[in-house]
Parts: sequence; C-alpha cells; structure tokens
Amino acid sequence: MTYFLPCLYAFGASYAFAIVFNIKKNKLLFSALGGFVGQLTFALFQLIIGNDIILSMLAAIAISLYAEIMARATSSPTTIYLAIALIPLVPGGGMYYTMLYFINGDADLGLSTGIHTLLISGAVAVGIILVSSSVMLTRKIMIRRKLAVRKQFKQDKNEPLS
Repeated sequence: MTYFLPCLYAFGASYAFAIVFNIKKNKLLFSALGGFVGQLTFALFQLIIGNDIILSMLAAIAISLYAEIMARATSSPTTIYLAIALIPLVPGGGMYYTMLYFINGDADLGLSTGIHTLLISGAVAVGIILVSSSVMLTRKIMIRRKLAVRKQFKQDKNEPLS
C-alpha cells in the first residue's frame, strides 16, 4: 500500500495538470495514466535501486515509452502524454530547498542540494532523449527498408519474363 498511494497521487496530479493544459476529454485519462506509470516504475525499482537519480531516469524512460505508444495508438502528438506524465517527476522540492538554503546563508547545503536537483533533472532529460532518439532511429530504418522493398518490387516487375 505504501508504494501504491504515491502512484495514485501522481495520477491525481497528472489529471489536474491535464485539465489545466486543456487536454481533450478522450485523452485526459490516458495522459494522466502516464503519471501513474512513471511513479509505479519509480516505486518498483526503488526496491532494487537506492539511487533516486537513476530511479528518475528509469521512470522517465517508462513515461517516454508510454507516451510514444499512446501517441501512435491515438494518432496524437507525443507531448500530450509526455508533458502531463512528467509533472510528478519534476524536482520542485529540490529547487525550493536550494533557494531556501542559499537565502538562509547555508551555501554548502544549498550547493549540494542544487547539484542533486540538477542531476535529477538531467536524468529525466536523458531518459526522454534515449527513448525519443531510439523511436526516431527505428522509424527511419523502417522507412528506408520499406522504400528498398518498393524499389526492388518495381525492378522485379519491369524485368521481362524469360
């Protein structure tokens, strides 16, 4: 239950942001479900991995895969699902505490918190880039193969029968 509740909270937060971002009603639930998927991935891998930077990257990979699949399934842009689902992963608390420590004059703690926050943000970005680049590369390869098959078919069709 301790792992499931944060997933529900992430779903609720994603759903609220989907409403704020004016996502269409038929895609509202699916875009919020991405937040649930990301938090579930974070919670499940938390049992194995103790580093929250790696956990954030794995959650971003899961969200990006979900967004790519849903975008193809619903003929929508990937960003509809990606932007909404990433909201629970944003390290807002880390940014807040970084500024708080600096304002209170605790530069060492502010610097370490700031670096940690930047690492989490970078891990999320790397997770998104990995999936996005892989999907784009795969699509290009598939298009090239399809064109090669068509070209071969045209050549076979134009050859005289012997």
